Amino acid sequence: MKRSILLSLGLVSALTLTAQTLDVSLGAVKYSFPAAQAGEMTYSDGTTLTIMGRAFTVNEVTSMAIGSEPLKDNTVIVNYNGSAATVTIAGNIAGYIDASVEGAYVTIDQSSEVGDGTCGEITYTLSGTSEDACFTLNGSYKATVELNELHLACATGAPLNIQDNKRVKVKPLNGTTNSLVDCAGGSQKGCLVCKGHIEFKGSGVLTVTGNTAHAIYAKEYIELDGCDVQVLGAVKDGVNCNQYFALLDGSLSIASVGDDGVQVSFKDDTDREAEDTGSITISGGSLRAEVTATACKALKADGSVTISGGDLVLSTSGGGKWDTEDVKTKAASCISADIDITISGGTLSLTSTGGGGKGISCDGNFLMTGGEVAIHTSGGVFAYINGTEYPNYTGNLDNVASDYRSSPKGIKADGTVVIEGGVIDVITSGYGAEGIESKSTLTINGGEINVHAYDDGINSSSHMVINGGIVTVVSYKNDGLDSNGNLTINGGTVIACGGNSPECGLDANTEQGYTVYINGGNVLALGGGNSTPSSTSASAYVTGTSATAGTTVSLKSGSTELVSFVVPSTYGSSSFNKGGGGGPGGGPGGMGSGMLVSCPDLVKGSSYTLTVGSTSSTVTAK
Repeated sequence: MKRSILLSLGLVSALTLTAQTLDVSLGAVKYSFPAAQAGEMTYSDGTTLTIMGRAFTVNEVTSMAIGSEPLKDNTVIVNYNGSAATVTIAGNIAGYIDASVEGAYVTIDQSSEVGDGTCGEITYTLSGTSEDACFTLNGSYKATVELNELHLACATGAPLNIQDNKRVKVKPLNGTTNSLVDCAGGSQKGCLVCKGHIEFKGSGVLTVTGNTAHAIYAKEYIELDGCDVQVLGAVKDGVNCNQYFALLDGSLSIASVGDDGVQVSFKDDTDREAEDTGSITISGGSLRAEVTATACKALKADGSVTISGGDLVLSTSGGGKWDTEDVKTKAASCISADIDITISGGTLSLTSTGGGGKGISCDGNFLMTGGEVAIHTSGGVFAYINGTEYPNYTGNLDNVASDYRSSPKGIKADGTVVIEGGVIDVITSGYGAEGIESKSTLTINGGEINVHAYDDGINSSSHMVINGGIVTVVSYKNDGLDSNGNLTINGGTVIACGGNSPECGLDANTEQGYTVYINGGNVLALGGGNSTPSSTSASAYVTGTSATAGTTVSLKSGSTELVSFVVPSTYGSSSFNKGGGGGPGGGPGGMGSGMLVSCPDLVKGSSYTLTVGSTSSTVTAK
């Protein structure tokens, strides 16, 4: 009874002081009640003190004091200092928050009543430094976690463990640098773990290191809309989530990971929600990922990848592997999607150095309408033959089934390829490397495309159609444009350079009854030969002999120049002579003896002057 009387006197005194707080501490946890809001405080049986809906057992209260700094409503402050931590909770949410502290391990239990209209979203502000600490948030309503010069390592699991299945904003505050490091050999799925979905906000810096699994893991989606997130290392993926990953603004950099840079999976295969797309969407910001692992991906989506803006610099240097479950070889790629890839904006720089490595690879369709994409692959062919893996196979590829080899490519789609705009620059210098490949039809309606490839420059398993754009293709060992159906050119400017005979500048699958149709556009084709255009083509053409790199090829009618081209400076380059056509020991790459020139002003049966460098000849249009 004496203690109750003393407490009552203290509380009465507190309430007579304006613009101050009554702070009730339970060890390292403090509840801060603004005096102006405290209202009536009641006892129950002299053992329970209730303030603003929060009931305290009197014998658990370690101190009560008057404070001078009212805490903003709906806020919780957590401060780490070495092996200890303190928690301060705003009085208006005292009845909705239970907190416990053991050393520097902080656990917050947020009531399920949060968000019911009485109490809105709560902001948790974390600061300080500890080498063995953790912040665990349990809840079922959206929250914000602010990082204010927070530097945490955890010796037993994840230093930031958000067990809240709703949206959680993670905000490194402006001007601050923050770091998270987890333990090795734990059971956690990441260093920063979220049961729900994370939205990165703010304008500060956060570095994350995952020593057991992923660096950042969310069971649902992850959005980055501000701040600078740096993955310094991870045993598995840099960022791993389900549903989708979206980069809207800010920056993400990933290095020293053991698997993929960013991997997005479907949450499940049956009960799929509307947002559970397994997709990656990038509309702004910057992304840097340097990944070295077997068959790794800088960006990997179970769904589709859509890029409409942003600045991406991605590289992979892992080789291929034989997948015993899928019974096929797999290789690294900078961007990989199990469905479609669409690019309408942004700047992409993609580099792959491992065997079978690719710049862009999708199991569905590839569509580009804008943006700039630069791709460079330098690896060779990865093959699996008679139970043996060959990291850099140089044998005859015709004798190896497609599932048993992974050839390097700039862009590869199992579905259609459609290019309507933007700029594409592809260099593939390794043995067997192709520039752009569609396993279905390939259509070019616009844009600027430059391809320099060891093998086929642009290849389609079915028909290929060029309606517009500027297309420059140089193949060092195979065909410039290789269509396994009809090859139709209706417009644009096309320079297609192939290797020595039997390789072609323009190659349609004549063995299966297909052909080349030239119905418009300006065309220069060089190589060992060219498929003969159909006589039903709307445009005529002329033929000539070889041309050397850098020379000008022009066609005149009298004194009127109809069309002029400059042969690409890389045509016939010896730097790509790493074995011939189908396997090692083939003839040298370089200049073929066949030339075809076409433009809309040609008339069949008429004579023209064809000039190659300083040599002119009279030719007749066909």
